Amino acid sequence: MRSTHLSRKAVATLVAAATVGAVAGFTPAATASAPSHGGATADAWHTSPVTQERNKRVAVHVLKRLFEHGDLSAADRHIRPDYIQHNPNAADGTEALKDFVRFETARYPDLTYNVKRVLAQGNMVIVHGNVINEPGTRGVALVDMFRFDPKSGMIAEHWDILQDVPASTVNGNDMFGTVSHPRTSQPGPRWLTPFSQKVATKYFDTLLVDKNPDAVRYLAPEYYQHNPTIPNGSAGLREQFTSFFQQFPNLIVERKRVIAEGDMVAIHAHYRLTPEDRGQSVVDIFRVGRNGKIVEHWDVLQDVPATSANDNTMF
Repeated sequence: MRSTHLSRKAVATLVAAATVGAVAGFTPAATASAPSHGGATADAWHTSPVTQERNKRVAVHVLKRLFEHGDLSAADRHIRPDYIQHNPNAADGTEALKDFVRFETARYPDLTYNVKRVLAQGNMVIVHGNVINEPGTRGVALVDMFRFDPKSGMIAEHWDILQDVPASTVNGNDMFGTVSHPRTSQPGPRWLTPFSQKVATKYFDTLLVDKNPDAVRYLAPEYYQHNPTIPNGSAGLREQFTSFFQQFPNLIVERKRVIAEGDMVAIHAHYRLTPEDRGQSVVDIFRVGRNGKIVEHWDVLQDVPATSANDNTMF
């Protein structure tokens, strides 16, 4: 692996370790940009909790039926034929998706998709999982994001990010478990969502819009970390970010979409060190404690490739 690639990844993981998204509405602020696809609409945020729970079940069902069982009929039942695809290895539409599934299931007939946490807000669903392509391997950390058509109830659009799971981590935590209490992978009650979003927004704006390392005051001292390259705790992050912003003053972080439920907030963003850098597609998932401090963090990072099978970008 080239040293330039390693440097970019190290930089991106440092930023991702402390980044969180904005609230529903996606109002652009400074370096944040409004999404071209999959953004919030007035109708989306009135989606009932019952429908959101149904969308979560459908998203998990589709992933497992397609990739664990090769059941292509799941695509016909639950995905619109004009499905918009952002995975750079697949083209738009359900027929292209079926071809992609055929290739993957033939290559990995024993694949398992282990779902770790699922969040839904409005017409968006995010699934965080550990995909094991072959038994006995560590597999990949994967985030799948879906936009549902509120009229038909079918999946209309998809984004994903994947990252190899390393053999060890510097913090002693794997990339998927929950360490903070209560130790559950389920999001907290939905009445917590506005509070979590408010904390997340202030943290994001202070850290990345204002470039103010004092944003670490929004982190709990223990701040449990699941990024494999970063230790637990918030101590020392202020100094690291001060140095980071001085070293990379042209950093661009564009918020694309946010999905929050209960005490968890996820952000999909594009990180670039310079305007010319293709950068990385990053999803961060944060857990906000009831005292208003961010207590835990998971992320998945993927380099943006030079070419894609579709014209939609990863964002």
